[in-house]
Amino acid sequence: MKIVIDRHIPFLVEAVQREWQEVDICPMESEEIAPSAVRDADVLVVRTRTQINESLLAHSSVRLVCTATIGFDHIDTTWCDSHGIRWMSCPGCNAQAVCDYIEEALNEFTNHQLPITIGIIGVGHVGSLVAQMAERKGMHVLLNDPPKGIGVSLDEIAKNCDIITFHVPFDRTTYHLCDEVFLRQCKPGALIINAARGGVVDEQALLRSGHPYILDTWENEPEIDPDVLAHAFLASMHIAGYSVQGKRNATQMCLDAIAEQFHLPKINISAASSYPKGDSAPGWLARISAALKASPSSFESLRKSYPLR
Repeated sequence: MKIVIDRHIPFLVEAVQREWQEVDICPMESEEIAPSAVRDADVLVVRTRTQINESLLAHSSVRLVCTATIGFDHIDTTWCDSHGIRWMSCPGCNAQAVCDYIEEALNEFTNHQLPITIGIIGVGHVGSLVAQMAERKGMHVLLNDPPKGIGVSLDEIAKNCDIITFHVPFDRTTYHLCDEVFLRQCKPGALIINAARGGVVDEQALLRSGHPYILDTWENEPEIDPDVLAHAFLASMHIAGYSVQGKRNATQMCLDAIAEQFHLPKINISAASSYPKGDSAPGWLARISAALKASPSSFESLRKSYPLR
């Protein structure tokens, strides 16, 4: 049995080599995960940088694709389903990490001057935690999640909120959900935060709007727009969910899926794994932002080398 993984997924290689000695595990850079590399693989474990589709998998023996991420818009799920390839993502794995990112962003923007009104668009794993955090901080919270039947309209969010943060999946219904029309309705000076997916926010409309904004996810990653970056109040390189606990959770969920699919002994990595933590002292987001703004072309290398907080 052979597993091909993105080498930047922590804990997995060590766990497999320790517990599943009969399994051949092949860590690779995301750009190395090509048709020739996966032809004889049984399992792929990837991040958002790998496009899972017919061109990658058509002539492979892959039967399970695990993405160690919440989102799965990089997976052609229809094609996988129609060809008997099981796929799974890791909903909720890094929800607390993203919530912590939003809290740091709020602290930096408001300088702890509360209460204010925050609008949370998307009330799933992440949005629910953000709502609880904001309420603890004494903020007035408005929610919007029509598919779940939760909250108020987008118009009400725009007209009443001092801060608006997006936590929706990316699909055709959420593409440019924050567009020129929405931004014109927003209160003057309202802060826009996108730590969901690039494409949820129309970045050019955001730039023209004059609203302050904080972006973790971008259109056309990793080739981000330098003007959009330069005018951001704070910016980061798609690392809002990058915490040790979030990565451990995702790896565990992937290992569980592999064990179930191939009838392997379950591996519990929580107790046996450790990982050095990076910068989480107050101001950590501002320091990341400064580094990215100083070197926009280093988006991907900064992301790969980010020390998990």
